[in-house]
Amino acid sequence: MTDQSHRSGFVTFVGRPNVGKSTLTNALVGEKVAITSDKPQTTRRAIRGILNRPAGQLVIVDTPGIHKPRTLLGQRLNDLVEQVLGDVDVIGFLVPAVDKVGPGDRRIAASLDGYPRAKKVAIVTKTDLAGRDEIMERLMEVDSLREDWAAVIPLSAVTDEQLDVLSDELLALMPEGPALYPDDVVTDESTEDRIAEIIREAALEGVRDELPHSIAVTIEDLSDREDSDLTDVYANIVVERDSQKAIIIGRKGSRLADVGARARAQIEPLLGRRVFLSLRVRVAKEWQRDPKQLGRLGF
Repeated sequence: MTDQSHRSGFVTFVGRPNVGKSTLTNALVGEKVAITSDKPQTTRRAIRGILNRPAGQLVIVDTPGIHKPRTLLGQRLNDLVEQVLGDVDVIGFLVPAVDKVGPGDRRIAASLDGYPRAKKVAIVTKTDLAGRDEIMERLMEVDSLREDWAAVIPLSAVTDEQLDVLSDELLALMPEGPALYPDDVVTDESTEDRIAEIIREAALEGVRDELPHSIAVTIEDLSDREDSDLTDVYANIVVERDSQKAIIIGRKGSRLADVGARARAQIEPLLGRRVFLSLRVRVAKEWQRDPKQLGRLGF
């Protein structure tokens, strides 16, 4: 196949928090490259997942959800989304089949006027949780939000229903050109970054209120042991207050041990080796509002 008939380019998904952006990214790539959680603003970086097809290559940029920022971190996440939206070839707008279209959806759909370069596709997600009539109602609501949708597609990332239809449609909208990444690459995330995100996902499970926003993870050391099939991972879970540190650690360290066990179960398949995981909980006061701390933590 010549480069002239090969298509490649960038797509990102937008929508209210928890509409399934990261879940859809992982389903299209066929491997977990972005962590998922029911907590808003789980995604904090532009994570690229790569889907290779004979006809072309899709680079899916998973970004934080668009939200009203309350901290410097929140503002920087919004700025990141703005930058990505200005650079991609296609924007996919997501609405769950189980939720009526609301003011937040209308605001985000209208904001896409600010990105005239990108083609727009509307995607109704979570169809496995909705009935036929509900799906039809949602499709009509979404279709009426804009006049320039290149396609309106219902799908389920959980059951893979209509995923091929979406990937075919997205590829057809991409410019002609060669692959942007080697065909054996599924993400440009470093191994350390992927491990840090796996640990953060495990730490997010079961926490409530404001704590999810206060959790960051840094990797201190990642090294293979000599004369052993063991890899040592030393990581810090960073929170903003001593009270949050106590919650993460739990009674007699029980919660931290649970976080470690959940994370290790995902890190070992990623590395293909047994893992010794050492977790420490550190307090960095109000790091979400402190430019220096944000810089140290990679934001």
